[in-house]
Amino acid sequence: MKRFWAVLAVLASVFTFAQEKEVNPPYYIKTITFVQNGQNMVPVFQLGDDIQLQFDDLQGSESNYYYHITHCDYDWKQSQLSINEYLTGFNDQRIIDYTNSLNCLQIYSHYRVTFPNKFTQLKVSGNYMISILNEDREVVFSRKFVVYENLVSVPLQVKRARQVNDTPYKHNMDFAIKSGTINFQSPLKNVKVMVLQNGRLNNALTNIKPMYTVGNDLIYKYDSETQFWAGNEFLYFENKNIRAATNTIAKVDTNSGLYGCYLYTNTARGSQPYTYWPDKNGNFFINNVNSTVPETEADYAWIYMSLSAPAFYENKNIYITGMFNNYALNDEYKMDYNEKKGLYEKAIMVKQGFTNYCFTVADSNGTIDNANAIDGNFYQTENDYMVLVYYRENNQRYDRVIGKGIASSVDIIN
Repeated sequence: MKRFWAVLAVLASVFTFAQEKEVNPPYYIKTITFVQNGQNMVPVFQLGDDIQLQFDDLQGSESNYYYHITHCDYDWKQSQLSINEYLTGFNDQRIIDYTNSLNCLQIYSHYRVTFPNKFTQLKVSGNYMISILNEDREVVFSRKFVVYENLVSVPLQVKRARQVNDTPYKHNMDFAIKSGTINFQSPLKNVKVMVLQNGRLNNALTNIKPMYTVGNDLIYKYDSETQFWAGNEFLYFENKNIRAATNTIAKVDTNSGLYGCYLYTNTARGSQPYTYWPDKNGNFFINNVNSTVPETEADYAWIYMSLSAPAFYENKNIYITGMFNNYALNDEYKMDYNEKKGLYEKAIMVKQGFTNYCFTVADSNGTIDNANAIDGNFYQTENDYMVLVYYRENNQRYDRVIGKGIASSVDIIN
């Protein structure tokens, strides 16, 4: 019996402190987004701000959904805090704010949950995971988000890569952490950073220590540790008038029972010169020109995409990604090669409006091949960058997020 309880204790600790991973939604859950002031947002919010999660259920049956919020450490493992230490109120509450679609070929129920609300308020900063559960308390999907306090300044500058071979293709981050209120204890151990490109949490740079300190200031001036592949400008399509062809949509039909939008064939841009292509750095906007409430009056459409890429990519996995699908690398967004046409093709269902997307090359394990990006890497590409600062004082039981810095490669310097 002693051995049994010992094994049980070990298993419990493994499950308790396992890394929290996002669960991708089933096919009938679409358009999951964090919203603030009516705009889709990168999931980074200041403590005390209103945070809203929205999503659509294409079953349209007004199903009951519940939310569960988990506080995590810097490395996305569940923190040591109990629920009442990071939440005021209750967890596992039913989402009561939902509305059915109106005048749409695709029926759906639109759900919204806002924090703080009368049942739940966040008390501390840090990494969080929100899980949406069904009536059987099974996880339908989950999303990461970060809550920060504004206690430090983080001057951030985007520079061209210092290595000659990388200069045309990468962006390098130079930044510092400064505070007049916090006297950092053991900064090499207690201060951590997370560097984001266009708000993506799935390719963040982590575990970077300060190169050196000047008094209480922490300085990061690395050659390679803080570099990103620059990529290219995002592609887009716009179908806010869902019946009309546009400069990105060749034709529209309703043969499938829903609107079908056929995009012009894209050509791999990696071997072409860089061309400025205005984008929203992967974001998307729901819109219907004939509606007053796009959240419930915008319809869904099948978007038929095709890509002409060199033979080099024939044995590689190519995915259609963007904020609209949380950059998911799964079969729903994996392109198929049509040998007869010599093209990669895929049909995906997307809510109408304006949508940024890109083509991502990855292996079967989900490792992204940025060096051989289909659309190439160009230092001229305009990207948004963010540095999040984490701090755990000696004997503290969780990682606080004490500030952030932001910059754009529009202001890149040598």
